[in-house]
Amino acid sequence: MADRTETEKRDLAKELAAAVRGEVSFAAADRALVTMDASNYRRVPRAVVAPLDAEDVAAALRVCREHGVPVVPRGGGTSIAGQATGVGVVLDFTRHMRRIVSLDPAARTAVVQPGVILDDLRSAAAAHGLTFGPDPSTHSRCTLGGMIGNNSCGSHSVAWGTTADSVRELELLTYGGERVRAGRGTDPTGAPTGLPPRLRDGVKALVDGELALLRTGYPDLPRRISGYALDALLPENGTDLARALTGSEGTLGVLTAATVRLVETPAARVLAVLAYPDESAAAEAAHTLLPHRPMTVEGMAADLVGAATGLPKGGAWLFVEMGGGSPGEAAARAEALCRAAAADGSTDHTVVTDPAGQRALWRIREDASGTATRLSDGSEAWPGWEDCAVPPSQLGPYLRDFRALLTQHGLRGTPYGHFGDGCIHIRIDFDLLTAPGIRRFRDFSTDLGDLVVSYGGSLSGEHGDGQARAELLPRMYGPELVGVFERFKSLWDPADGLNPGMLVRPARLDENLRFEVLPKHPVPVEFGYPHDHGDFSAAVRRCVGVAKCRNAATAPGSADVMCPSFRATGEEQHSTRGRARLLHEMLAGEVITDGWRSPEVRDALDLCLSCKGCRSDCPVGVDMATYKAEFLHHHYEGRVRPAAHYSMGRLPQWLHAAAPLAPALNALARTPLATVAKRLGGIAPERPIPPLATETFIRWWWRRRKTTAGAGAPSGGRTVILWPDTFTNHLSPEVGRAAVRVLEAAGLRPLLPPTAPLRQPGGALPQPALPRLHRPPLCCGLTYVSTGQLDQARRVMRRTVEVLSPLLQDGHPLVVLEPSCAAALRTDLPELLADDPRAAQLANSVRTFAQALEELAPDWQPPRIDRPVAGQTHCHQHAVLGDAPDRRLRERAGLTGNLTGGCCGLAGNFGFERGHYDVSVACAEDQLLPAVQQSPEDAEILADGFSCRTQLDQLGDRPGRHLAEVLAEALGEAGEPGTP
Repeated sequence: MADRTETEKRDLAKELAAAVRGEVSFAAADRALVTMDASNYRRVPRAVVAPLDAEDVAAALRVCREHGVPVVPRGGGTSIAGQATGVGVVLDFTRHMRRIVSLDPAARTAVVQPGVILDDLRSAAAAHGLTFGPDPSTHSRCTLGGMIGNNSCGSHSVAWGTTADSVRELELLTYGGERVRAGRGTDPTGAPTGLPPRLRDGVKALVDGELALLRTGYPDLPRRISGYALDALLPENGTDLARALTGSEGTLGVLTAATVRLVETPAARVLAVLAYPDESAAAEAAHTLLPHRPMTVEGMAADLVGAATGLPKGGAWLFVEMGGGSPGEAAARAEALCRAAAADGSTDHTVVTDPAGQRALWRIREDASGTATRLSDGSEAWPGWEDCAVPPSQLGPYLRDFRALLTQHGLRGTPYGHFGDGCIHIRIDFDLLTAPGIRRFRDFSTDLGDLVVSYGGSLSGEHGDGQARAELLPRMYGPELVGVFERFKSLWDPADGLNPGMLVRPARLDENLRFEVLPKHPVPVEFGYPHDHGDFSAAVRRCVGVAKCRNAATAPGSADVMCPSFRATGEEQHSTRGRARLLHEMLAGEVITDGWRSPEVRDALDLCLSCKGCRSDCPVGVDMATYKAEFLHHHYEGRVRPAAHYSMGRLPQWLHAAAPLAPALNALARTPLATVAKRLGGIAPERPIPPLATETFIRWWWRRRKTTAGAGAPSGGRTVILWPDTFTNHLSPEVGRAAVRVLEAAGLRPLLPPTAPLRQPGGALPQPALPRLHRPPLCCGLTYVSTGQLDQARRVMRRTVEVLSPLLQDGHPLVVLEPSCAAALRTDLPELLADDPRAAQLANSVRTFAQALEELAPDWQPPRIDRPVAGQTHCHQHAVLGDAPDRRLRERAGLTGNLTGGCCGLAGNFGFERGHYDVSVACAEDQLLPAVQQSPEDAEILADGFSCRTQLDQLGDRPGRHLAEVLAEALGEAGEPGTP
């Protein structure tokens, strides 16, 4: 039997490869990437095909049909009900079929392929003052094909309806190979237009025979997404076959092109945020706002928004967007709405007119599908009842009963969503890991299905039924209408080859759960994973698949970093989600079978820059940099590592040894011997080797103390410990010298830590007069962590804790100039030394340069520079430390403008490693280099990270400087004291 299966697999692979011009893959990694969507479900496909065009789709269907293999169309993989997973061949439309074929501004239509990203269509339409109305929160990565398959809606549906309202014509291929051009209207026989004879006769006979049931069997509400929309085929509804097929979840035909309607966008938009005492009050009020013709009525409660700023005081809020022909008209409409809302229960409001402020608030809403997966106490919460809908006027009482049902079952969740349409989203703390928890999941689901139906609602109000709700459709529609659904499916797909198990004859809602394959007990790991109770599986489970990491471009005005490698390659395996999926399958052991030794996971993580952007930008805080370090540690345990791990991973050791030979080594770096050294060290041949400092920062410090006795340093200032990181010490000591100058000018007393523990009681300061330069300096362990050498990282971190702990007990802050080192001390060190309470003390003492000045010298006035700035916020600072103090310090110094987001692409050792150069350059060209090139000639180019400055030096024509250098230079120009 096994031999027969292998033969069939080889034959299928051979015939698909011969028939399809696009990519065909049976590789474990490619299959693992599509085992899941954004739902609770998981299925393992046989293969993944990325068709070039409709002819490729037809060829793939033919081969699969001949082999009896099912087919699942897939877009962005953000479906929440499981309909983008399958056991057969997955058709991935995101690789090639993503072209906007045409856009007609006069007719307000566009013709698109199924893989077109929604934001790409919206950007193209915006040039004509148009947009595509439906806009789910995943608009930056979801595809039009997926939206049509699920009948997606979004926050503007109160104004522009669902995707079905925006579809004009669909071109499809059935599993049997028939071509369908579905539109609106009938042919001379009275059948829907665009159907081949077999389907034409069958569909007409089915509709004609069930007119009464189709006219009475559907609830009347704006967000009725569940089931097949066969009532669209009624004569009084225009016999709209395109509308009937929208929301069919790829079970009837494979979409190859669509003609969609575009709508005119208002010239101005204003966001009114209305506060209410609680969620029920907001839900009660939502439908009363509809007569004011809002564009959105979105609801959220305090347990979702957390510490978000800019909201009026309240326990729940409605986000109501009003449009107008001018900013004044939009604002006037918003104010009128606020007055009406105040008379009807709103306790406070704010009207946000500036686009940046609106984007900041909308981000809270758009990230909710991720943030809601972690409750306030850190508990996990999951989809499953993500988008049921009731008539808007019934939302208030329904929501109260919903909450009561949660309590009855001992469950918790955070409702939010499209209150104006009666549709709520919620993630619930289901226990999907144990048999009792899964039974409760099932019992709650069936009870809630009955509750929704009792209010005249729809089991799905946006994301479709998939596997999550299709089993319950008889409760909503009754067995007779569901029987009609089954007959309709059989007409279109008699072989049940398209997305079987969805919508009709579905799998049970508690089968195929994605967690059942994970280890039942925590696997041994090195990091502490404090936010996941030390459980690596729980850390990997954080990725729920909303795919914010798949954004191809950063939103205007955003400082986001995630995910630079995906933006450089466009490959799923180089996204945070893709890597998390591979780690999930590694733990499962079914597709990825080599565990920690997996080459598939290693290859996917190879292009992870360890930028930590996902730690802050991912709505659920996936920390792929840490997962990568963990994986590399186990992967190479007891094995020979790549050369770059020895050369750059152990950089602090090499630089300490090389310091006395710096002049000679700098000279050698300019000879052909450098090529040999780079080859041996695994360094990219395109990369120049940065010059070593001929006098390290530490040597300069001690020479200065000896020759000047600290002249210029305030004798009574607050003492700070200045961290001499490896990069500042050996490669850019000018940054350290500048920081000393500025800190002293601000009245602070910087001191360097010793290289061995001080034996004086309490770690008395000042420091001993004689340096111990023969000992290696302290180290944060960053380079060892980024290359997965965690045993060595822990050793150097323990030494650092041992030396610094006595000094920090007196409350001396640790000022760190290099953002990546500050992030390592703040997060990696306590997570690797989870057993040492002194590690947390050290982490809490870390301050950035700007943070130290703001906290410890609040009255100090920096020199006025009065120039614009350009450059990039360091990715680790963005992700771990925050840059608010830096922005305030720049503002006080007259340095105007914002720094860009993204990652420089060098990212420590990453950009120096052989094979990474092209991706490294692509990352720099994404945001950093354009920002610098487009800046004014007199702009200060700021780059606090050594990697960022090196990337600018090697790729750009304008060097970057640390903020400390800019301020120190200005101090000299002003003639202020403190010159070293």
